[in-house]
Amino acid sequence: MVLAPPHPAARPFLIGGGAAALLGLILLGNWLFWLSAIFIAFCLYFFRDPERFPPDRAGLVLAPADGHVVSVAEAVPPVELGMGDAPRWRVAIFLSVLDVHVNRMPADGTVTRVAYHHGKFLSANLDKASEENERNALAIALPDGRDLAVVQIAGLVARRILCDAKAGDSVQAGERFGIIRFGSRTDVYLPLGVLPMAREGQTMIGGETVIAELSA
Repeated sequence: MVLAPPHPAARPFLIGGGAAALLGLILLGNWLFWLSAIFIAFCLYFFRDPERFPPDRAGLVLAPADGHVVSVAEAVPPVELGMGDAPRWRVAIFLSVLDVHVNRMPADGTVTRVAYHHGKFLSANLDKASEENERNALAIALPDGRDLAVVQIAGLVARRILCDAKAGDSVQAGERFGIIRFGSRTDVYLPLGVLPMAREGQTMIGGETVIAELSA
């Protein structure tokens, strides 16, 4: 198996682990060296950032993350995005510690708002994690005037959400925009009237798996 290069978010961990390994090898003995080597190997695996190839077709909503679908239900988007109080279909994807944790844009459009909400760190596979957990929410205006939201949600172990996108950015489906460490959840709120194609229990590949068609 060929391991994909790590996401830039791995650098502090790899540098720290490498320094500890060197220190262990020179000063403190083999036990620290091997412990650090195991930590570095885990970081290389966890932060792997493989290339993805979105379908070459317009009008699709793609999975924003790897993982499995834990909920497909109607829900109101996070209030901080100002997208109204009308329920719309939400597809929730749980990322285990073994999944790729890089987040990708679900559709072409323009980011209109990025809002961080402090909250709890419940297990991300619980339905109430969408409302109660620490999260970072993005509203995206689609080319046809409709909108959708993608929400990065911290989990029981995950304590850091990283987001590179900002309001005003033009984005493309499948484009990287952030990462959550270590174990988390990513929700997509579809445009009003759009039905999801995803089903609970389905395995997602971020940037490739189709979860809805905007024309359907």
